[in-house]
Amino acid sequence: MTLLQKSITRRHALAATGAGALAAGLGVRGASAALETVRQGYQTNMWGMPTYYLMRSGYLEKHGIKFEEFAVPSGNLTMQQMVARQVDMGTYAGPSLVIGNDKGGLVAIAMIEYVGKTARVMARKDLGIKTVAELRGKKVANQTGSSTGNIFVDQIAAGAGLKKGDYQEIRMNVNDMVAAMAAKTVDAMVNVEPYNAIAEADGMANTLVDFYSFDKLPVFMAATPEFIKKSPQTVVAYLKAWLDVAKDFKNDPKKVADTIYSFYTSKGYTMSHDIFAKAITRVEVAPGWPADIKPYMQKQAEILLAAEKIKAIPDWSKVLREEFLKQASA
Repeated sequence: MTLLQKSITRRHALAATGAGALAAGLGVRGASAALETVRQGYQTNMWGMPTYYLMRSGYLEKHGIKFEEFAVPSGNLTMQQMVARQVDMGTYAGPSLVIGNDKGGLVAIAMIEYVGKTARVMARKDLGIKTVAELRGKKVANQTGSSTGNIFVDQIAAGAGLKKGDYQEIRMNVNDMVAAMAAKTVDAMVNVEPYNAIAEADGMANTLVDFYSFDKLPVFMAATPEFIKKSPQTVVAYLKAWLDVAKDFKNDPKKVADTIYSFYTSKGYTMSHDIFAKAITRVEVAPGWPADIKPYMQKQAEILLAAEKIKAIPDWSKVLREEFLKQASA
């Protein structure tokens, strides 16, 4: 068994929560028999928290769906699990989707959220660094291979006149970066919420730039082509649950924040509820297919092709599968 496989947490959520009784009470027993169990991948940073909320909300059970969950530190690891066919669905940003399609034929069933406001480049406050250009010669913690990692290297650092080698890239999971900053083993980090908010609240780091001005960072729910072919009706029911989740993010933010806050406190993170609630508002949950998505993905693919990270530009009509959300929304 690989270290990656050992790190996966697996939970038969329907059995654990007694959701079978709930499903029967909602009259979906017959429907659920026809639906497939979803092996759900998600990252434990803020990008994955809408998916975590989906699994804790009861909406999957409402729509007759059983699931197993697979948690990892970042979305590029979920993508790798999907390429290996260990997971059926998972969220990650555009660059990881393009790479996942190139490596394993993965496709998107919806654009789920924008997270550009959650990702930041931060430097240790004691160093007095104010700009990305000042990271020359510094140690920068980066989740190498992740969407944020790729965007930092290919767009943000490059735009500041820094190429690889001008700074020391320290490979690190996002959930380990705040401790590295506190220990002063790195000078800066490319990180996401809630870790940025934690570092800021503790007075150890200041923001150089957030990603939103470079990239709104749409995050997609991706699926393996085999799962879609096997049970398209499960995909539609699954997206109906996501539409319910989006309503909660819009209309009941306290319920959402309370649910997700409990996840981080259970992991030992100390952060005030108010700071956390502010951090979660940086995630914009809005399942849909915006008109500018294809041009955006074309740009991301061109960047990855130029960097020789993919073999060819994909056919977007085959990668961005818009029909399932249209059915779910009908």
